[in-house]
Amino acid sequence: MKLIYNLPKVQDADLRGKVVLMRVDHNVVKKGKIKDTTRIDATFPSICRILRSGGHLILMTHVGRPRDKKTGDINISVNDSVQPIVEYLKRKLGLEFFVPEFVQDDNKGLRDIDTSFNAVLDKLKKNQIDGIYLPNTRWFAGEESKGAIADDLARQLAGIADVFVNDAFGSWQPHVSTVGPAKYLPSFAGILMQKEIDKLYNIFSPQRPFLGIVAGSKFDTKIGPLRALIEKADHLVVGGVLYNAYLCARYGVSIEGIGADDVEAAKQFIHIADQNPDKLIEPAVIVESDTLDAKVEGQYRSIRIADLKPGMKLKYVLDADPASFEEGKLRDAILGAKTIFTNAVMGFTPNFWEGSHAMYSLIDENREAQKLFGGGDTIQEFKNLVPSIFTKTVHDENYYFFTGGGTILKAIEEGSAYGLEPVRMLIKNQEDE
Repeated sequence: MKLIYNLPKVQDADLRGKVVLMRVDHNVVKKGKIKDTTRIDATFPSICRILRSGGHLILMTHVGRPRDKKTGDINISVNDSVQPIVEYLKRKLGLEFFVPEFVQDDNKGLRDIDTSFNAVLDKLKKNQIDGIYLPNTRWFAGEESKGAIADDLARQLAGIADVFVNDAFGSWQPHVSTVGPAKYLPSFAGILMQKEIDKLYNIFSPQRPFLGIVAGSKFDTKIGPLRALIEKADHLVVGGVLYNAYLCARYGVSIEGIGADDVEAAKQFIHIADQNPDKLIEPAVIVESDTLDAKVEGQYRSIRIADLKPGMKLKYVLDADPASFEEGKLRDAILGAKTIFTNAVMGFTPNFWEGSHAMYSLIDENREAQKLFGGGDTIQEFKNLVPSIFTKTVHDENYYFFTGGGTILKAIEEGSAYGLEPVRMLIKNQEDE
């Protein structure tokens, strides 16, 4: 592992007999079921390290978005519970984590870690339970708040532990559970966080040629990272709704579902792209569908970008045709790259998947490149679409799957992982000691 600045590491902490509060990114539950276990599995080294070192472990993560942004109401539901994660940890590691219950304050979430928690904490310290898993952090009223209510939660979290470990690199937002305890407790980076930061080195100082492939649903949230990427990379490819908005702005066409705001943001990106000539590579063939939620024979077709004319009105554009990866600049860029960063699903899955399958398969043909993948959706679709390749990646040092694509894009925009507030707080904590 490369040298990581002055980041305090869990390996250097004295944990024997201490209660360790660890923030993880186990945000893998949807409608009460685990979508993919990759993010959970990635935290096993830190979990095992803490327990082997004699620490008493308390885990916490956010799940979903239970808070209504307009009203501030928090919906506490089994759909966003950590219970499926606890059951998985028992099956996988044989560890039983206790999930405490706290009083709900109307629709405003869990207000306090009350005194009833003391009995559970006592059992943890006496090794009568393997660990504690706090309820979904976004169920707590202060988690996404500011001011006194946020600081109250931070102090309460710090009050139940002796040490704070952050192993949730995928959770870059400066919420209470990611930065609050670091204000009050000795704090360290978990093993996964260290590994993610280390792997980012391959993006900030890549072997060249460096190719970036990014997709997403909103241009306005991606402008910063895309600006940084197109300046850093030798080539950049955009897909998904981002590409649709780009097509509208570049070629003067209209595409169903693409609004004026998206097109306006895409125009900003085009201005940036035109200042970096020959870097942007377009998939040459797109798939247009009359229907959004199904792939109906006779109701979808392939269109070459070269055939687009101003004023054309397209229905839903839901994939890049596999032909885009069979010849031309895009194929040459993928096969010729020495570093490939992919945060992209090309098609609107599950019905439009052929473009993603072709892209992942072609990337695998490049046996020399460092292949870095970011984002839960990207990982899940990679596993689903090319399972035989994914199985091989476990033993292939040229592959790495980041646990959070949004965090990687944010770090790229910042120009460093150390610009992310949760990471900065760990470093500040060490400097203040």
